[in-house]
Amino acid sequence: MLDALRPLIYVLTLVAVVIFAQTVGGLLLSARDRQQRVNRRLTMLDAGMTHDQVYAALVRKAPTARMAGERLGQFYEQAETYLMQAGLSMTPVQVLAIAGGIAAVLWLLSLSFAGGGTLSGFILNGSISLVGACVVSAAGVWMWVSARRAGRIKKLEMQLPSALDIVNRAVRAGHPVISAVHLASEELGDPVGSEFGLIVDETTYGVEFKDALANFARRTGSSDGHFFAVCVSIQSETGGNLAEILEGLASVMRGRHTLTMRVKALASEGRASAILLSVLPIFVIGVQLMAHPKVYSEKFSDPIFWPVVAATAIAYMFGWMMVHRIINFKY
Repeated sequence: MLDALRPLIYVLTLVAVVIFAQTVGGLLLSARDRQQRVNRRLTMLDAGMTHDQVYAALVRKAPTARMAGERLGQFYEQAETYLMQAGLSMTPVQVLAIAGGIAAVLWLLSLSFAGGGTLSGFILNGSISLVGACVVSAAGVWMWVSARRAGRIKKLEMQLPSALDIVNRAVRAGHPVISAVHLASEELGDPVGSEFGLIVDETTYGVEFKDALANFARRTGSSDGHFFAVCVSIQSETGGNLAEILEGLASVMRGRHTLTMRVKALASEGRASAILLSVLPIFVIGVQLMAHPKVYSEKFSDPIFWPVVAATAIAYMFGWMMVHRIINFKY
């Protein structure tokens, strides 16, 4: 049975690899094109897009997801915000499609190992291999998106003090605050350049400045962005010298960034160990499910197998929570 299906498996694997290579190549080429100008927003404007088209492209909405139910719509919006914070121009559906394509490629490759003398054995081992491919694919895509998000937030928080200095000098020179933000958006690169440009676009469309700053903090997911939004909102309601507030805020942000780097340097060994201990079991189990499904399918009838699986999963989750609390400091 397996020998008869082997040519078909090879053909499907070749087609899946070609499609995956084309997708990755297109993403890399589009990413290089977006970096030709200072930031993505200016690149889109230079390409001939209008301000409302740029805003719609960078701040995506999901009206179709709300039709499926309120809970599903909220979950979709959270996933979309997470991808936006990672700087990805893809929707959650597209990310799921990429993860599914990777899982399909891994599954087709693993079918060569899904032995079984009978059709039922082949189907059972193939199902186990599919589970392993989905686990490895989902874990890999999640780690990639999370790393992109963390890197973008880190870069934004490094750029934000310089952006506040530009706004501060422009305000001291007599520019309105929105004009100062617009100046910073044209002088700085991504991500803070595009995000400041979106603040200007929202105020142009009639959104109040403090609401635009709140949207900026929500889009970026940065704690420094929240500090910036709250400080300016309080100043707009109570009054005060905005230039001095921005100068003090930039100084505080630089101090927090320095402290963050020191804490991460001191905890780097523990963080590396925690990441390894958290990720390695998932990938080992996933690869084992793909490469040797018989190891698990032959144990399904054992009465102690599923209790041991449940106990192992509980122990893993408990250990992950403990390690997460140990390596994440509040300062």
